[in-house]
Amino acid sequence: MITQTLKLPSPPAIDQALSLLHQGEVIALPTDTVYGVAALALNGEAVARLYHIKDRPLNKPIPVFVPSIDALSQVCQDVPPDSIPWLRDYWPGGLTVILPASPALPGIVTNNGPTVAVRIPDHPLALALLARLRQPLAVTSANLSGGPNPQTAAEVLAQLEGRIPLILDDGPTPGPLPSTIVDLTQTPPKVLRQGAVQVDFSSPHTT
Repeated sequence: MITQTLKLPSPPAIDQALSLLHQGEVIALPTDTVYGVAALALNGEAVARLYHIKDRPLNKPIPVFVPSIDALSQVCQDVPPDSIPWLRDYWPGGLTVILPASPALPGIVTNNGPTVAVRIPDHPLALALLARLRQPLAVTSANLSGGPNPQTAAEVLAQLEGRIPLILDDGPTPGPLPSTIVDLTQTPPKVLRQGAVQVDFSSPHTT
């Protein structure tokens, strides 16, 4: 496979990315943390391809991107109503939350578990792709499993050349920290990973 790198902003590049995603392919794109690899979250075969590309263990679930809080219902169920105002303080942004998974999600996304990791990225390209797709994306860092998190398209190419058909290049990402992960299925919520934002459950503001 030849890996093509296309500079942004470029409408043809975005159109090509959308076409590849709809075909079940995996692409690399910039996010508000590091570069990620993405596949349609509701396409189990595409998600399986993402695991294979990264050499990622199948017992490690993959986070899901959605374009808005209203779209959470595509991948989650039983979202606590009192969590919505709190989420609006952090999203779009570098916060991933754990919520009960929707039965519509293929089991490979969640390792057949009851929860899913989900976030809304604060990056115009990622949001534009999500808006045009009208469906969620399974997204994780664009590296080989255990490799360094890439902040540039060149760093993605160094690890994944020949494994994916397309890298969308929008220059360096803010990285190197990945998103913060908070489990909202626990009471009180629990921070599982400190990352790009600091969370405050009493007065939620990013720092």
